[in-house]
Amino acid sequence: MPAAGAPWRGEQLALLAGQLHTRQTSSEYAELLDAAEAELGAEATEEQRRNLQLLQLELKRQRCLDPQLVSAITQAQSRGNAIWQAARARNDFSAFAPALKELIKLRQQQASQLASAESIARSPWEILAQPFEPDVSKARLNQLFTPLKRELPVLREKAAAKPQIPPSAQLSENSQNKLCAKLLQSWGYNESCCQHSRSAHPFSCTLGPQDFRITTRVVSGQPLSAFLATAHEWGHSLYEQGLPRSGDHYFPWPLGDATSMGVHESQSLFWECRVARSKEFAGRWHPHFCAELGSDPWNGSTGFWRSLNPLQPGLIRVEADELSYCLHIVLRFELELALIEQELPVEELPQHWNQRLHELLGIKPANDSEGCLQDIHWAEGLFGYFPSYALGHLISAQLSEAMEKALGGDGAIATAISAGQESTLLQWLNQNVYPLGRSVNSEELVEKVSGYPLSADPFLNYLRNKFEQ
Repeated sequence: MPAAGAPWRGEQLALLAGQLHTRQTSSEYAELLDAAEAELGAEATEEQRRNLQLLQLELKRQRCLDPQLVSAITQAQSRGNAIWQAARARNDFSAFAPALKELIKLRQQQASQLASAESIARSPWEILAQPFEPDVSKARLNQLFTPLKRELPVLREKAAAKPQIPPSAQLSENSQNKLCAKLLQSWGYNESCCQHSRSAHPFSCTLGPQDFRITTRVVSGQPLSAFLATAHEWGHSLYEQGLPRSGDHYFPWPLGDATSMGVHESQSLFWECRVARSKEFAGRWHPHFCAELGSDPWNGSTGFWRSLNPLQPGLIRVEADELSYCLHIVLRFELELALIEQELPVEELPQHWNQRLHELLGIKPANDSEGCLQDIHWAEGLFGYFPSYALGHLISAQLSEAMEKALGGDGAIATAISAGQESTLLQWLNQNVYPLGRSVNSEELVEKVSGYPLSADPFLNYLRNKFEQ
């Protein structure tokens, strides 16, 4: 779409949002839900009760919202996205600031209207975060993030003292595409219901019960980026394909939806980091990469493994290494709270971003395009989304720990990868994680599967062990 088309596109989206809101809050819909509950009565299964409970909660939330606000937010999102793209391209935060102010104001109004639908008192930011991470709280996030803020900088400093291995290969776009296709085939890609395409930013989406799509991109100067992005997005898609969407949970009943964005991210991170970045995986795939190149610029599979695991802090979140990624999220979480609840002037955002990034990672952006303008989330008013990315790392580590115990103890995951038996890992996830859907929240899922509450310890232990190797 050309840039000038954005305003009309916003009008269209606002109209659709208004029509959906009218349908989702209508008396006819409410009567249908009440009739379903009455018809099932005491004979309702636990799953049926949970589905109706989630539908009633969403009805209550939607009825709290002013229809004009719903349309206004949609228009502001469309406008904000278009302005952000142009501002980022020109490195001009001042051009984006008015749109960001408007989005903050509208989301604050939304949080105020939704407050009466909450079963417990929540802050404005916590209310906005509920669609992404049900039952999340600032206190709990601070509890989980405090060990990360304490331990990750220490690991990062140790890594900085080690020699770095820069990318040593220039894979052609065709070779990267072939390797990505080979990876997907080895991990169960089914072309009858899946589609792999290209986009400016990698993502995964589900458009129907048998319609699963992922996109990736080839980044100049980063020969391993497309391969790892494919592993990441396919992890998202595998989760979508494994959700309970049959019988009473058929698409799109709430119980067949993802537990949370944090759990969703844990699945993409499992396949990207635990599997595709593992030493055992590097040993198996090193020959495939060398065959495409006709040489071995890594001098063996260990060098290839090191290239898959750069340990150097970067300015860009989506390209950050495992040691610094969660600190990128801490930065955004803190600034969101300041913008939504602490009256941080939008004009001061670049200054606070640069200062806090330097404190956390020891680096500073040269401009706002590689600083506070790099992410699309705030351009669409998606406040409350970012913590799910860090929670995904924590959840992935704790579920991996449980998987290892179930499959034979320490080293079980590595053994399966070495043998090319990733299907064993997928089978465990299909039996223990995917079926839970929205029957639980993310913390309940982790405790149910692992036997103890979510903690930062498994993730930090994973990083220490990997760094030592």
